[in-house]
Amino acid sequence: MAVPVAFFALFFAWPVASIVERGLRVDGVWQFGRFGETLSRPEILDVLWFTLWQALASTGLTLLIALPGAYVFARFEFRGKGLLRAVVTVPFVMPTVMVGTAFLALVGRGGLLDELWGVRLDTTVWAILIAHVFFNYAVVVRTVGGLWAQLDPRQEEAARVLGASRWKAWRTVTLPALAPSVAAAALMVFLFTASSFAVVQILGGSTYSTLETEIYRQTVVRFDLTTAAVLTMVQFVAVGVVLAVHARTVRRRETALRMVAPEEAARRPRGVGQWALFAAVLLSVALLIVLPLGVLVERSFATSHGYGLDYYRALQTPDPSGTFLVPLLDTIGNSLRYAVVATLIALVIGGLAAAALTLPRSRLRSRGGTPTAGRLVRGFDALLMLPLGVSAVTVGFGFLITLDEPPFDLRASWILVPLAQALVGVPFVVRTMLPVLRAVDERLREAAAVLGASPWRAWREVDLPLVRRALLIAAGFAFAVSLGEFGATVFIARPDSPTLPVAVARLLGRPGELNYGQAMALSTILMVVCAVSLLLLERLRTDRTSGEF
Repeated sequence: MAVPVAFFALFFAWPVASIVERGLRVDGVWQFGRFGETLSRPEILDVLWFTLWQALASTGLTLLIALPGAYVFARFEFRGKGLLRAVVTVPFVMPTVMVGTAFLALVGRGGLLDELWGVRLDTTVWAILIAHVFFNYAVVVRTVGGLWAQLDPRQEEAARVLGASRWKAWRTVTLPALAPSVAAAALMVFLFTASSFAVVQILGGSTYSTLETEIYRQTVVRFDLTTAAVLTMVQFVAVGVVLAVHARTVRRRETALRMVAPEEAARRPRGVGQWALFAAVLLSVALLIVLPLGVLVERSFATSHGYGLDYYRALQTPDPSGTFLVPLLDTIGNSLRYAVVATLIALVIGGLAAAALTLPRSRLRSRGGTPTAGRLVRGFDALLMLPLGVSAVTVGFGFLITLDEPPFDLRASWILVPLAQALVGVPFVVRTMLPVLRAVDERLREAAAVLGASPWRAWREVDLPLVRRALLIAAGFAFAVSLGEFGATVFIARPDSPTLPVAVARLLGRPGELNYGQAMALSTILMVVCAVSLLLLERLRTDRTSGEF
């Protein structure tokens, strides 16, 4: 656990603490009275209230719509399943600024709904909530569906043979096994929506504001580091409380039901009810995910004189304004290189952390551990999620003011971007692998130890074959979030090597049809790159996991 702790201390705790210190410490004296002054302002109270209730509403709506999708992907076998799984994951890896822009083109002034039926949803909370479901649908499908696909359906069937109804069998057998992954997915969705920035800024306009948008405004626009520091601490404490409640709630809900290969559990839909559910999920995916993506692609080809490739051709030429020092097409290679490195870092740090978090169940007491040590490990479980809920603006700005002196002078190094991206990827690796690791029957590890296997060999022979699928899913998530990370990267990406999300945001901030069209074209390319990458991952995962259980 030492390596993950050192990583988070150096690249998360230190930058955030530095920002807080600069905002609240004046002439060597801490100004704690600024908390009361800031939090008593009516506009700040409105921001806090809206942040809370829209995050809760977004999380509930996402679970309501996405859990049926998780069931379909886990239990049904159908043609094009890998392609559809990649499609529902693409929105999650898109820059949040493009999520807002795509929905603005769909539901805003002059958008598709406005042109067809005169319906506009921009500057309403419904546009924000729907966009959040669009963005987070894959979190529930892949986190919950990944575990659901490995649960042996015969255990639920056995309960029905003993007289339980279909609902009671699902509620008493399957639901307890899924509870940790459902809670983990809900937690991730809540943290993402509570810290929503671009979606709220674009679709909500000046009407709505979250903590993230307010921190950005105070830091970048007004350069009021005191208010930004207070809001950062409020966000930090709130996320810590949520994580503590989550850890206490799900700690005793874990189970060790028998796990099987996904191919053994998935079948073609049978009966009217299953086909109706399958059709409903396909329809929801088409309306909620495919339609906004289709509008995005259409805008990338729509020029003032008809449809064409003008915007794509413009990406190959140097920027005449000098904003970009390289052709915009080069940002694709930059993003892919950064994402690969960030994924490797996230897998190493997250894998070590997940392995350490399973230690108290089987080995901590045997090594002389105390209850206090166990609580510390469980506390570390919650701390790993903090980067998802703490402002990326704070982290990115903190990188600039902390990692600028030896021995950690990294401001001119390319590695700074993957490090920032890996911070967001690590929680996904941990949350994806942890339910599977904890579902492994502990008696298998004990049997390996009795037969003389070392802890490393026991993990390699027992745990690894069972968690390999989860590891590949975690790699996909880490790669995806690295490609789409924007909040911190925008501060630290160098002008000669910008990423795709940074380039898109800068293009959208400049007036003119060409800039907007190039932003749409870059976003379409990002969407295609993500879809191809996810399809390759699906193929690799299927090839590597077949017949392993």
